[in-house]
Amino acid sequence: MPGDVLLALVLFAAAAAGTPGPNNIMLLASGVNFGFMRTVPHMIGIFVGFVVLIAAVGIGLGVLFKAFPILHTALKVLGAVYLLYLAWRIATSRGMSDAGTKGHPMTTLEAALFQWVNPKGWTMAISAMAFYTQPDAPMLSVAIIVAVFSIATVFSVTLWTSVGTTLRGFLSDPVRLKWFNIGMALLLVASILLIVR
Repeated sequence: MPGDVLLALVLFAAAAAGTPGPNNIMLLASGVNFGFMRTVPHMIGIFVGFVVLIAAVGIGLGVLFKAFPILHTALKVLGAVYLLYLAWRIATSRGMSDAGTKGHPMTTLEAALFQWVNPKGWTMAISAMAFYTQPDAPMLSVAIIVAVFSIATVFSVTLWTSVGTTLRGFLSDPVRLKWFNIGMALLLVASILLIVR
């Protein structure tokens, strides 16, 4: 992959992984409500799920969506419904959870499976493969794209969870936490409206 294309890929991956979207908003909320360590399984799930998704798109899953657009539409609808459910869960959360409480962040499996209905994840994966795959070395290109997005994803999930964890002290007031959670839920709904068109 030429150096200028690699640089463009790195910048695209950093912007795509780092900007607000369903995963990052949920990690921010989870960091606030559960702390960093309890959110680690959620972070791992996002990483594993997204890396598998982008590799699958690179290997050829995107071709299936071009052949059968209804599958892509169905996936968007399913993703939007699930995101609305997650937004409701965030909005109705009223207390920070410590290790002994009933509330819990997403598990690794839940977060990994969510990547398959995450509209932003699909958009990122398909765009990356469409723009940065080199025709003369397609499999090497896919491997480089997956590696770059893997690094960007690790930085992004760590950053967003850390910011949430940093806000825990300020949001320990139940009223502030209530409005924060409602705000995060509204941002999650807004992300659906921006992505699902």
